[in-house]
Amino acid sequence: MFYWPEQERQIRVGGRVEKISLEESTDYYHKRPRDSQIAAHISTPQSGVIASREELQTRFQILQDQVAEKAELAKPEFWGGYRLQPDYYEFWQGRPNRLHDRLCYERIDGKWNLQRLMP
Repeated sequence: MFYWPEQERQIRVGGRVEKISLEESTDYYHKRPRDSQIAAHISTPQSGVIASREELQTRFQILQDQVAEKAELAKPEFWGGYRLQPDYYEFWQGRPNRLHDRLCYERIDGKWNLQRLMP
């Protein structure tokens, strides 16, 4: 779900989520810019607490210097991704009188159907 309260807008997305394969993850990792690869290595655990921006930059610089001569930087074991196979989108637009607009796109049997929903 994506919500923008000031604009009175919301989007909901639904569908199947699957972990991407190791092969696809590795391929994508190696297509990323070198600095993004370095950042992946030093920013673990993701969402973990770090003392300062300077500490993050120092970690980055240290690893950047260490791997400067390496042709390839191996993908970290923990690094990967997920793919959303969407089959449902709902768009909500708020109105002052509560007669909100809600439009729903739903894929049924391979075709996208549009429906207007009650507020």
